[in-house]
Amino acid sequence: MMKKWTAVLLLTAMTAGLAACGSNKGADTNTDAPAQNESTEETVTTETSGAAQNADIQGTITLAAAASLEKSFTEHLIPMFEEQYPEVSIEGTYDSSGKLQSQIEAGADVDIFFSAALKQMEALQEEGYIAEDASVDLLENKIVLIVPAGKESGYTSFEDIVNADMIAIGDPESVPAGQYGKEALENLDLWSSVEGKLSLGTNVTEVLNWVAEGSADAGIVYATDAASMTDKVSVVAEAPEGSVSKVIYPVAELKETKNRDAADAFMEFLQSDEALDVFKAAGFTVNSQQ
Repeated sequence: MMKKWTAVLLLTAMTAGLAACGSNKGADTNTDAPAQNESTEETVTTETSGAAQNADIQGTITLAAAASLEKSFTEHLIPMFEEQYPEVSIEGTYDSSGKLQSQIEAGADVDIFFSAALKQMEALQEEGYIAEDASVDLLENKIVLIVPAGKESGYTSFEDIVNADMIAIGDPESVPAGQYGKEALENLDLWSSVEGKLSLGTNVTEVLNWVAEGSADAGIVYATDAASMTDKVSVVAEAPEGSVSKVIYPVAELKETKNRDAADAFMEFLQSDEALDVFKAAGFTVNSQQ
């Protein structure tokens, strides 16, 4: 009888022990669950907070940018920014930097100016439209000689531009690409040989199109412009080293912007890795001195 009761007591003790283990295991699981839930809630809260902060920035800002930047902005950068800031709208106007400078001086409502040369940016700074420390020298480009695709015969160097009967170049008075082109030709002692053959475009895109359609035998444009139309134009050569100044693209907010918060956000976005990747894909180089 004693043995029988002893067996019963042992069985009862084992059952209680197993129940306790099961209870502890459940408790452990429940302990981990709140920590996991807290982590998930924290992530959601952070994302929601960021979205709410972006939503607080509203309104429209006007971008005045060099014609050579148009494709990067319209096809990539503006949609990317507006997705991040759904309450902000970017209106872009694209032309030669000289024309854009004149429009700003005439009172055009512009928030961000993105020039294809330092000359126009520095002029607006001297005139008080842009603060001296507001400009960022963001990008660098190259000057190249192009001819219509399939018409490369007779052109192997930049100096072979003298072989063309009609040469397209941006007007040096207002188009930075034309200013750089003239500088290169003068430094190579070629300006006097080609001056009578020049057809002056109002911006670099017009020059590119003239060569692409065969209206001009050769032209001087930015490397990025030539890269956007490789099926219609061929690059003969870059302007020789030392023949032309560095082609720097500065960007800045105007002092009189009416939407400072949105303009600040857009300037920050333009310097982000994702924006710089778009510029690099278009053929620009990020300026190491920015």
